[in-house]
Amino acid sequence: MKKFRKVLDGLTTSSPASAGGSPSCGSAAGTPTAAPTPRELDVHETLLSEHFHICKTVRHGFPYQPTALAFDPVQKILAIGSRSGGVRILGRPGVDCYCQHESGAAVLQLQFLINEGALVSACADDTLHLWNLRQRRPAILHSLKFNRERITFCHLPFQSKWLYVGTERGNTHIVNVESFVLSGYVIMWNKAIELSTKTHPGPVVHLSDSPKDEGKLLIGFESGTIVMWDLRSKRADFRIYYDEAIHSVSWHHEGRQFMCSHSDGSLSMWNLRNTAKPFQVTFPHGKSQRDGRKESCKPILKVEYKTCRNSEPFVIFSGGLSYDKAGRRPTLTIMHGKAITVLEMDHPIVEFTVLCETPYLNEVQEPYAVVVLLEKDFIVVDLTQSNFPIFENPYPMDVHESPVTCTAYFADCPPDIIPVLYSIGAKHKKTGYSHKEWPVSGGTWTIGSQTYPEIIITGHADGSIKFWDATAITLQMLYKLKTSKVFEKPKGGEVGRSAELVEEDPYAVQMVSWCPQSRVFCVVGISAHVILYRFSKHDANTSITSLEVRLQCEMEDVISPSDTENTVCATDPGGHSPQPQPSSPRSNTPDSVRDSIPCLRVKDRVIRMPPGYQAELVVQLLWVDGEPPQQITSLDLNSAYGLLAVGNCNGLAVVDYLQKTVILCMSTVELYGSADPFQRLTRSPRKNRQSTSGLTELSDNQVSLDLERSKSPTSDHVNGHCTSPTSQPCVPGRPRVPGGPEGPRLSRRGPGRPPFRKAQSAACMEVSLPVSSLTEESRENSFSRSRSSSVSSIDRDTKEAVTTLQFAESYGRKLDTLPTPCLWVGTSLGLVLLVPMSIPMDEQERMEEPITVAPTGTVLMLKGSVLRFGFLDCSGGLIQSPYELWRDLNAPEDPERPRRRKLVNFSPCSSQETASDGHLAVVCSERQAKVFLMPSQACLYVHNITESSFVLRADVVGVSNSVCLACFCANGHIMILSLPSLRPLLDVNYLPLTDMRIARTFCFTNGGQALYLSSPTEIQRITYSQEMCDNLQEMLGELFTPTETPEAQNRGFLKGFFGGNAQTFDREELFGEAAAGKASRSLAQHIPGQGSVEGVRVAAGGVVGDLARARIALDERGQRLGELEERTALMMSSAETFSKHAHELMLKCKDKKWYQF
Repeated sequence: MKKFRKVLDGLTTSSPASAGGSPSCGSAAGTPTAAPTPRELDVHETLLSEHFHICKTVRHGFPYQPTALAFDPVQKILAIGSRSGGVRILGRPGVDCYCQHESGAAVLQLQFLINEGALVSACADDTLHLWNLRQRRPAILHSLKFNRERITFCHLPFQSKWLYVGTERGNTHIVNVESFVLSGYVIMWNKAIELSTKTHPGPVVHLSDSPKDEGKLLIGFESGTIVMWDLRSKRADFRIYYDEAIHSVSWHHEGRQFMCSHSDGSLSMWNLRNTAKPFQVTFPHGKSQRDGRKESCKPILKVEYKTCRNSEPFVIFSGGLSYDKAGRRPTLTIMHGKAITVLEMDHPIVEFTVLCETPYLNEVQEPYAVVVLLEKDFIVVDLTQSNFPIFENPYPMDVHESPVTCTAYFADCPPDIIPVLYSIGAKHKKTGYSHKEWPVSGGTWTIGSQTYPEIIITGHADGSIKFWDATAITLQMLYKLKTSKVFEKPKGGEVGRSAELVEEDPYAVQMVSWCPQSRVFCVVGISAHVILYRFSKHDANTSITSLEVRLQCEMEDVISPSDTENTVCATDPGGHSPQPQPSSPRSNTPDSVRDSIPCLRVKDRVIRMPPGYQAELVVQLLWVDGEPPQQITSLDLNSAYGLLAVGNCNGLAVVDYLQKTVILCMSTVELYGSADPFQRLTRSPRKNRQSTSGLTELSDNQVSLDLERSKSPTSDHVNGHCTSPTSQPCVPGRPRVPGGPEGPRLSRRGPGRPPFRKAQSAACMEVSLPVSSLTEESRENSFSRSRSSSVSSIDRDTKEAVTTLQFAESYGRKLDTLPTPCLWVGTSLGLVLLVPMSIPMDEQERMEEPITVAPTGTVLMLKGSVLRFGFLDCSGGLIQSPYELWRDLNAPEDPERPRRRKLVNFSPCSSQETASDGHLAVVCSERQAKVFLMPSQACLYVHNITESSFVLRADVVGVSNSVCLACFCANGHIMILSLPSLRPLLDVNYLPLTDMRIARTFCFTNGGQALYLSSPTEIQRITYSQEMCDNLQEMLGELFTPTETPEAQNRGFLKGFFGGNAQTFDREELFGEAAAGKASRSLAQHIPGQGSVEGVRVAAGGVVGDLARARIALDERGQRLGELEERTALMMSSAETFSKHAHELMLKCKDKKWYQF
C-alpha cells in the first residue's frame, strides 16, 4: 500500500513529474480561478506491479482455415489442426484447449495415441511433434525435423509405439513415438515397386496395417500403385497398378478386401485372393451415357468402409459428383446397402472421420456418427437414424456466421440478466437435431470457485447482434437480435438509398452501447443510423419512432496559427454559449443530388415485436446537399438521464429518447463558442466542390506495417471508412492528400458516392494509410498548444471529429459547487469539452418539460485523439454512471404497484461536507493520460504513454478491488497505469498489430480480462491479472481422464484355429536399434521439447498448480493400483474355478475307456 499526498492552494496548477510524465503540467484550461479545492488529497493506492501478469486464457469459435482432424475413440476427444499451426482439442462442453506450434507451419495430419493422453502432429515444415495431453495446457515433448524429405502421410497403429511416415519421394520411414527417434528400418520406393517399372510411383498417400496381420503394411502411392509390404521378410507380397490416381484406402474389418477412392470419381474394391484387377468398380454419382461409358465425375477425396453387425456396411465418402452442374454444393455421400443419401454442405469439406464403437480395426466397426470438418463449420451426423440428423453443436462454432465487425465485453453483470436472455433466446432455437448425447464427450470440467456473470456482445456485417454467456471461460449463445428488421427491404429492381453508401451490407454494426442494469441497448450501423432497444418479456404491437438529424458544419475545422493560442479560455462566464438549435431542412442546391434524406427507410407501420429486445427509436443522419452523412464515430447512452449522444466528424447530437426529440445538434466548432482555441476558415463555396475523398475514397497505396505503427489512427483509412472512434475522415470537398506528382493517386467515383464494396468485417480489414511528408516532430508540434505556422497540410485539411462521449455527474464550470448531469466530449484534436444539462428529476416533469443544454466552452487539452473518460471519487474509487433500474414497459398494469422510474445515482460525493472536494476525471488519449481535479480543472497527474506509437484502446477498469487504466497500443504493448497517480504497473509487448481486426475488436473489462478477434472466426480471451493467472489451472478443463482400454472381442476357437484371427508380431524386434540399426543422422533431427519439467511448470502457474498436479497424479496412480488389484483378484478367482472344474472333469473321466467318450 502506498500513500500519495498532494497539497493544492488553488492558485498553482503545476504537478511533480510522474513516471514518464513531464516535469510540470499547467492546467490546460488556463490560469485557474479561486475555485473551491481540497487542501489535502489523500489517495491510498493498493495496486502493485505484482498484481499484473499477461497470459491467454481460452480461445472460442471455429478454428480458422482448418486442415486436419483426429478423434480418440476411447478418450472421446477431438483435435482440429489449422493452416496457421494451431491445434484445437475439444471434449465435453467446457473442455476446449488451444495449442500453437511455434513455427506457425500448417498442420498436415493429426494422430492420437489412443487412450495414452498424447497426440502426434505433422506440419508442413516436415516436422513431427508429440504433444502431452495429460496436463491442462498441453506441451510438446519431442519434435523430429526431416531434412531431406517432405512428409505426406502418417499412420499410427492402435496400441503401437511405432509411427509409419510416408514422404513425397515415396519412401516410408518408421519413428519410435516414445523416444521420437528414427528407426533404421526404411521401405524405399524402388524396393516397393517392381524393378521393371520405369516411372516413379509418386508420393505416399496412404499407409495402413492389415487388420488380419499386423506384419503386413499397405502402401498407397499417388499414381495408383498399391503395395502390400511384408515387414518381416522385407519384400512385397503383391503389387497393384491402377490407371487412376488414388486418394484414400479403407479396409474391411476382416482384412480380406479393401476399397480405394480415385480421381475419376470411382470406387474400386479389391480382394487379396486376386489382385490382378478389382472385383468391383462403381461410379456412385456417374450416369451412364449413350455409348455405355460413365460420365466424368469429380475426385472422391476420401472413403470410409465400415461394417455393422446387424445391417449392411456403410460406405461414406466426400466428393465424386458429376461435372454436369456448375456451382453445386460440396457433398458427403452415405451408402448403406442399396440406399444412397447425399448430404449437401454449405462449405467445402476439409476432412471427415467416422466414429465407431471399437478402436480395434479387426472387429465389426459399428459406426454411430461421422464428424465432418468444413472450411467454415463443424458438424456431426448421427448414423443410427435413417434420416441422418445432425447433432446440436455445444461449441460456439458460429461466431463468424456473419463476419464480426465489433465486440463488447461486460464482466460482473447483474446475475439475473443471463437467465432472462437465455430463456428468450431458447424460444428461437432450431429444431430437428438428433436426440442422442453429443458424442465428443471426453475430458472433465468443473466451474471454478471464482466465477461471476460475464457477457460478450458481437456485432456482425449483416446487422445481427449476438449475446454470449462468457461465464467461467466458456462461451454459449444466449440471444440473437437482427437490426435489419427495423428497416424496409428495398423493392425488387429498386436501388435503395443506401446503395450509394454501402452496396452490400447497409446494416453492418459499427459499435454498441449497453446498460445491463436498465437493459437499454443501442446499436450504431454503418449507414449512419442508431437504433435504441428496450427489453421486454412480453410481445408488443407498436410502431418505431424515427428521428432525422442533420449534422453538417458550415465552417472548415481548419487550424490557423494565432498569437493568442498560448492561453486557452476555460469558461464562458457570460453564458453566451450557443443554444441547441433544431435541425432545419435546407433547399437543395442546383448541383445537389440528395438532400435531407436518410440512407435507410424505417418501417412506418405498426409491427409485432416478439419478447426480447424491441426497437423503440431510430436516429438517422441525413444526406446534405448531395453528400452522404459521415459515419458515426462515438456513442454514449445513459438510462438515468434518458439521453443518447452521437458524434461524428461534423459535430454532436444529443437525443432525448424518452420524449423522442433532438435536444442538441451542433458542429464541433459551435460547441466551443468563444472558448475556441483555434481560428477556423470558412467553408469554400460548394459550387467549386471536388468529389468527396477520405471517407468516401479509397487509397491505392498500401504502406508497410512500420509506417502504420508510427502513425496515429487520426490519419488512417480502412477500406474507405472510419476504422475506430479515433478515425479522421477528411473534409468533404477537398482531397485528403495534397495534389501533385508526389501525392498518392486517389480513385474517383463521382460526388457523394463512397466506394464501399462491402461492409468490411473487423476480421478482414487491412490498414491503408495515405503517404505524406508528416514527420514525428511535426505531429508533436501539431498537438502542442502553441502551434507553429508550419502545420502540415494533412492537419490543416483534417476535420475535428467527436471521438468519445460520456455522460456523468460532474461540474460544468469552475465555480460550480454541486455536481450536475454533464456530457463529456472528446475530440480528435485532443480537446475535451463539457456540456452541462438541466434535467427534471420528477418523472412527470421529465416526460413533459424540455431539457436545457448549455455548452460552457470548458476546454481541457491532451496530445492525440481523446479515447476514454473515467471518474474517481476523492478517495480514488471508481464512480459509476447513474442508471435506471429495469422495468418492463409492456407488462400488464398493476393499480396497486404503478410502474415508476427507479434511478440509482452515483454522486461524486455523498455528503454535503465533501461535495466541495469535487472528483477526479481521468482522460486518456492516443499519446498521454491526465488526471484532472474537478471543478478546479487542475491537472494533478500526467503520463506520456507512448512517443513512437499510439494507443488503440483504453479503459478504466476494476482489478483486485481497485481501479487502474488499461491501454493497448498499436505496437502491441499492453500497459497498466495506476489511478490516480498514473504510475506504470505493467508494460508487456504482447501482440503486434498485424491488421485492423485486432484494433477494432480489442477491449478490456473488469476483473483483469480482455478479448480480441485473433482470426476472422475466433475470439481470444486473455487476462492481465496475476490472481486469475494463478487460478487459471483449476478453471481449465482436463483433457485426459484415466480410462481402461476396452478388451478385444474373443473371436472363438474355430476362427482362430482356421486362421481367421489376426496375427501379432513384435515390432520392437523388427524396428529396434538392435535389429534395424540407426538411421542416418542427416535424414532427421531430434529436437527435445519443453513439455516435461518446464512445460508442466508453465502450465501449472505456481505452487498451487504443482500441488494440484501431484494430487491428480497420486489419484491416478491409486486408481490404477486399485484396478490392478481387482483384476488380480478376478484372475485368481477364475484360476481357482478353472482348476476345480478341471479336477471334476478328470475324476469323471478317470475310469472310462477310450471308446466310452
